[in-house]
Amino acid sequence: MEKRILGRTGFEVSVVGFGGIPIQRVDEETAYEMIKTAHERGINFIDTARGYNQSEALIGHALEKIGRDKFILATKAHGRTYDDILKDVENCLKNLRTDYIDLFQFHNIATKELLDLVMSDKGALKAIKELKDQGVIKEIGLSSHSVDLLKIAIETDEFSTIQYPYNPVERQGEEVFRKAKERNIGVICMKPLAGGAIPKGELCLRFILDNKNITTAIPGMDSVEQVIENSRAGIDRRPLTSAEWEIINKEVGTLEKEFCRRCGYCQPCSVGMNISFQFILEGYYSRYDLPDWAIGRYEAQEVNAGDCIECGECEPRCPYNLPIIDMLKRVHAQLG
Repeated sequence: MEKRILGRTGFEVSVVGFGGIPIQRVDEETAYEMIKTAHERGINFIDTARGYNQSEALIGHALEKIGRDKFILATKAHGRTYDDILKDVENCLKNLRTDYIDLFQFHNIATKELLDLVMSDKGALKAIKELKDQGVIKEIGLSSHSVDLLKIAIETDEFSTIQYPYNPVERQGEEVFRKAKERNIGVICMKPLAGGAIPKGELCLRFILDNKNITTAIPGMDSVEQVIENSRAGIDRRPLTSAEWEIINKEVGTLEKEFCRRCGYCQPCSVGMNISFQFILEGYYSRYDLPDWAIGRYEAQEVNAGDCIECGECEPRCPYNLPIIDMLKRVHAQLG
């Protein structure tokens, strides 16, 4: 398995990591077999989050049997204030059955206002830096679906890593990845298979790993077979052939008409909806096979796709000319 240095963390991580969202669908024994296989295949980086239901607990159970020191462990949480993030970390440690976290990431920082809150005197960053001084947290990063936010975040020099979607259809992060590499910030690629929308997993991963600004890609997996298949891209490293590029380009072509890149340019919504989040939940429902998880979060929103008044203000702003109104109708038909 090829390994790369995760920016200023100094961690040497496998170029294919273990994404922790889908594991919440399996039982403890399957989770153990998956992570055991990952270790045997050379995967040494695991990424999970407080928000992934049982993911942390399943991973913690497996690591207790396999050995905590076999992996560089990353998790994330949504706490934005000093007190909230301390509670999050306490739960993370308990679930993961460990006394330290290699990489703690602020989960889905979407706006500068949120970033400012995290970095304020009573914000979450202060607490995490204190935990870092105590050795509970080794390194600090953040995840986001906003390129504009990441441009701001990397300039603060407070974060050792960034995490952002990247795959053959979502390439809008390439410039910020280059800038991160220049600042010695590790780049973690989430959604490497476009949230399951692109079935050619090995080809997607090989496409991603050809970008030297990417440190590691973290495909979500829910079976031993998927671990073996995805790890192959990091073990048998070779460039895409012209025929394989044709396959990728064909897949991209089928998605471009109705695939949300979560760029956020459609905002603000006239009724206060987080438009791109509706499509994220649709992906969890239909492609990640997590219907209960997706529906629960859909229904918990104050404003969801069913509240669209079809004002049409969002569609002209979309740089990809997506039929947003029709797409929102489809989301509500599935999750509403």
